[in-house]
Amino acid sequence: MTGKFAGGSGGRRRKPPAAAAPPAPVEPVIVGAAPAPADAAQANSPPPDARGVDPVPAEPGPAAGSPAAPAPGANPDGAQAFTTTAPLVPDASAAAPAPHWLLYGANGYTGLLVLAEALRRGLRPILAGRRAAEVEALAHEHGLPARSFDLTNAATLRAALDGASLVLHCAGPFSATCAPMLEACLTVGAHYVDITGEIDVFAHCHAEHARARQRGVNLVPGAGFDVVPTDSLAALLARDAADPRELVLAFEAGGGPSPGTARTSVEGLARGGRVRRAGALVDVPLAWKERTFLRDGVPRAATTIPWGDVYTAHLTTGAPDIEVYMAMPPATIARLRRWRWLAPLAGLGPLRRWLAGRAGAVRGPSDARRAVSGCRVWGELRGADGTLHRAELDTPNGYDVTAWCAVGIVERLLRDPPREGGYRTPSQLMGADWILSMPGVRLGGPRTEPATPPAPQPTSPPQPASPP
Repeated sequence: MTGKFAGGSGGRRRKPPAAAAPPAPVEPVIVGAAPAPADAAQANSPPPDARGVDPVPAEPGPAAGSPAAPAPGANPDGAQAFTTTAPLVPDASAAAPAPHWLLYGANGYTGLLVLAEALRRGLRPILAGRRAAEVEALAHEHGLPARSFDLTNAATLRAALDGASLVLHCAGPFSATCAPMLEACLTVGAHYVDITGEIDVFAHCHAEHARARQRGVNLVPGAGFDVVPTDSLAALLARDAADPRELVLAFEAGGGPSPGTARTSVEGLARGGRVRRAGALVDVPLAWKERTFLRDGVPRAATTIPWGDVYTAHLTTGAPDIEVYMAMPPATIARLRRWRWLAPLAGLGPLRRWLAGRAGAVRGPSDARRAVSGCRVWGELRGADGTLHRAELDTPNGYDVTAWCAVGIVERLLRDPPREGGYRTPSQLMGADWILSMPGVRLGGPRTEPATPPAPQPTSPPQPASPP
């Protein structure tokens, strides 16, 4: 269930809005040498987190090479040579400055939406991905440079990032693709941004905080619907809570998943659920707890899922106890509960491949479908004194939120990256209020409810009722 709006490079290519500039012809160029590490980025000091402290690691993440964080170079799809295409310019003096950020997974469902948003804002990235023909056709369409490569060879990957000061990584599942791309970014000095929603990927990125700070590299995983709206709502609630203790986040999203999201969800079924208790990540069964949330006065059934905020909201708010819920029909919750008995089999090769194949056949919501399927996010944060803080957030469709947020974070890091580098949650980088600047986002609350006093205890044992 993790990563509902995380991207993938699979699925049928959708055409984003055409760029303002006409496309230029391209020709392939072979690149063979790895670049030298880039200098550390220079910018202003980073903003403090919601607790007014610097975002340093609070707990160790999984080491590279563990099942949760694959070693650099781990990729199930096989090796591939690195090629690149660049626009042909007859007069070198007339050439525009080369793009200096790279969009990996540009030809996937979410990558195409991100590209359309980047072009709308006047940004022109280097397009990259594993499927050379698709990436080069897309680049030719928009007059952009293209680089085709997979993540199996560390030297090739470093060479592929030559000249890029930032990578926006949109090709999941990130449990397989994050570690090699992150390692390459740290080596060459490029900022790393992705759209994951996977708890172990957040932990892996967070474990690299000290190294990233030494290199002046900023790490911002979860730059899409996973986890910008929920992280921002948690940060907004934490402003009013003197000592945050118990955080509950929930969301309802419609429109259907993309191919990459569906494949990531298959992985999550085998992993089971997770929550935070006393600051630690705790494994729980799928659909561990149920409750209802009101949306426009109508109750919505919801169940716990292993959403990325189980990791990140602890860093944002300091709350030691965190649960995340997803609204879904009661019948779906019942199926998840039945799946508990089959979940161990989902990790076996034949069943995993069959489920991944079914997930890859998903096409993703159409433009029209996304336009009529917004999202609701709920947040509840209880302080140590028992005071409860509540708020709700309405947003456009999750994939549109992902494109808008990911490109906005890229803009910030290209324009004004924190000088010290290191790991940050989205709200630590952009501020809790930033999500409210997105068109179509509305905040309800926050509202404060005082602690309910305990019921008075009887001073004497209750007497039995008199017989009628």
